[in-house]
Amino acid sequence: MLAKTFGSAVHGVSATIITIEVAVAQGLHFHLVGLPDSAVKESEQRVESSLKYFGYRMPRQKVVVNLAPADIRKEGSSYDLPIGLCVLQASEQIAPERKLEDYVIMGELSLDGHLRPIKGVLPIAIEARKRGFKGFVLPAENAPEAAIVNNLDVIGVETMQDAVEYFEGKKAIEPLVTDTRELFANTQNAYDADFAHVQGQENIKRAMEIAAAGGHNVIMIGPPGAGKTMLAKRLPSILPPLTLHEALETTKIHSVAGKLGSRATLIATRPFRSPHHTISDAALVGGGSFPQPGEISLSHNGVLFLDELPEFKRTALEVMRQPLEERKVSISRAKWAVEFPANFMLIASMNPCPCGYYNHPEKECVCGPGVVQRYLNKISGPLLDRIDLHVEVTPVSFDQMTANRPSESSDAIRERVIRARQIQTERFESQPGIYSNAMMPSQMVKEICAISDAGLALLKTAMERLGLSARAYDRILKVSRTIADLAGSESIEIEHLAEAIQYRSLDRENWAG
Repeated sequence: MLAKTFGSAVHGVSATIITIEVAVAQGLHFHLVGLPDSAVKESEQRVESSLKYFGYRMPRQKVVVNLAPADIRKEGSSYDLPIGLCVLQASEQIAPERKLEDYVIMGELSLDGHLRPIKGVLPIAIEARKRGFKGFVLPAENAPEAAIVNNLDVIGVETMQDAVEYFEGKKAIEPLVTDTRELFANTQNAYDADFAHVQGQENIKRAMEIAAAGGHNVIMIGPPGAGKTMLAKRLPSILPPLTLHEALETTKIHSVAGKLGSRATLIATRPFRSPHHTISDAALVGGGSFPQPGEISLSHNGVLFLDELPEFKRTALEVMRQPLEERKVSISRAKWAVEFPANFMLIASMNPCPCGYYNHPEKECVCGPGVVQRYLNKISGPLLDRIDLHVEVTPVSFDQMTANRPSESSDAIRERVIRARQIQTERFESQPGIYSNAMMPSQMVKEICAISDAGLALLKTAMERLGLSARAYDRILKVSRTIADLAGSESIEIEHLAEAIQYRSLDRENWAG
């Protein structure tokens, strides 16, 4: 007898439908073919134990399991459930009323037949709907995630016996239905941190608003305890809300990486990732023997915060240069290549020197001659070149900290940011792949960021007197264009340029002199 159903393999953030065929014939032994990895091969033991637990038997005949197409590598333990159901049908232990071929079936079995959650459920559900399958049978813990996809019967089962009884028609399991738009609308602004809780630091809040409005990368330089991390954590709360398309894209990446957790649904808020400085290159950008998304992809459509930037390995920072430009990361292996999206805002923070108190208004720096410059040199010029705003953070005074003055809320700031982003959306409507001022190439900067003769004279004077490097020129123009958008101005005025110039601290030749 032959039985057939369908599963799926996930590569990058896309799913491929896998045909699972089981044939029982005369002979001995269990054969699993179709380029399985070790975890798939071990399914024989898990399936046999689960069958015995519920009173079924593994056929003492020749059992051949084929996973097609055979040239795609199959990974993980999520093929246990479809293999088990096909073995039961092929050995005529069950006679399903519902056809196994109409469903995509995935799930890892424990030895007592209970189902454990799996990774990559959302891309599999999207592919199942696209290919016209009737439903998706999977572990109950993953069902809320799959139910994000409409027009697909999502059947969550707790045990293998539940799945058997569902297909035999003995047990009615209602498909899980989620109103994706309502869920999205109710949770898209649910941030824990708010700028209303921040006392003082008005200049840093302003810099964060500009960064959010133009999609600019930021580096904050200041002593320990000045509030760099606290301010960075609040940045997602002033970014424009995710669109439904962005939310699905973000959820897919987290699903593939297995970061959603049990009973998770749509990610409706912008992600904020803060890896430790001991992170490896592969963990940061993605990779491994079987490529998985890294931190830069997990922060797609959100914020990647690198605290204590000079403490990161130089190689880890250098591999970020290309993704920062291209907004994606490509990982190539001998037999295949995968691509993960990586459109994120980089927020970095650092102390000005190893002791942390260089340029501090009250405390003395104890670093020796040349130590500050060597510390700053840990960050390469090409990486610094991709950061538009350099912001000096000073500690908040006791009077500011204890003041009861109300601070502006994240909602109020976000409204201004959204207005500025709308202006940019209209501006770049005819430019595919460009959505914000920070993404403008150099040739476009000259057209869109035109300045008056008085502005040109101010910029020339600033570059000469402050000793700004040549790379600061484009950055200043991009940031001043964003400041003008926030002000609702069609042209870049002198005050917009003046404000943008002050955000180039690390380009000053005498900054660490």
